[in-house]
Amino acid sequence: MSSAESAEDGPAPMHIDTTKPSTARVYDAALGGKDNYAVDREMLAQLNAAAPEVMQAANENRAFLVRVCRYLANQVGIEQFLDCGSGLPTAENVHQVVQRINPDARVVYIDNDPIVLAHGRALLEENDRTHFAAADIFDPSAVLDNEVVQAHIDFTQPVAFLQLASLHFCADDPAGVMRQYVDALPSGSYVAFSHAFDPENEYHEMAMEAAEVMSSGSAGRTNFRTRAELEPILDGLDVLEPGLVYVADWWPSGPRFGPLLPVQHLIVGALARKP
Repeated sequence: MSSAESAEDGPAPMHIDTTKPSTARVYDAALGGKDNYAVDREMLAQLNAAAPEVMQAANENRAFLVRVCRYLANQVGIEQFLDCGSGLPTAENVHQVVQRINPDARVVYIDNDPIVLAHGRALLEENDRTHFAAADIFDPSAVLDNEVVQAHIDFTQPVAFLQLASLHFCADDPAGVMRQYVDALPSGSYVAFSHAFDPENEYHEMAMEAAEVMSSGSAGRTNFRTRAELEPILDGLDVLEPGLVYVADWWPSGPRFGPLLPVQHLIVGALARKP
């Protein structure tokens, strides 16, 4: 399927390779989903050996997404969401979170993983304000010019732009990729991202081992970046408190009574506003 062709155009031939772990399916397995194969569960086991309790990190990232979307829909009043690298609909999804608050909120998911596309087509049956398009999320022009995006996202009004657990698969210049998206967003839009993190401390080796395992998946090399490498992604944006932090520390739902698990030091996130 070409980057400009949408899942709404109807079924298209696709090949789902069950001999190689899929990043989306491994994440699904980590979240307790059922859309995965033995090869994906084996990779998850390897990842858990490298970074124990890795499923906790996956769940923290999903919880971060939920908190961000709830805040944007409820407190800010954002009515349109563009989710890049949406993954499989395993747990609470963007449209479920925001449309529970505002039934008129519009959501467009972008992905190009074959199994995600298959599920995306089924997702379209839920309501007429949830849409799915196939595009390479690291090619901003392909996403922004996509006919589904153009039809359902109004770029004259604030947009919530989401890149959660996706930019670490971008090999070159993630800040440049994000800049192209930000340039297209109107003032008052919000940008949320989360990213695999190299804390450059006692957890550095764990990060490198996890990166090695994850890099054998379908998305290719996984880059655990340092704070200095990640901060340019937020250039030109007003970062909301508490800043670029461990996703577990971004406005958690309640008090934490113990220290973070080591694996929770390996993923950070932030929410920022375009002035």
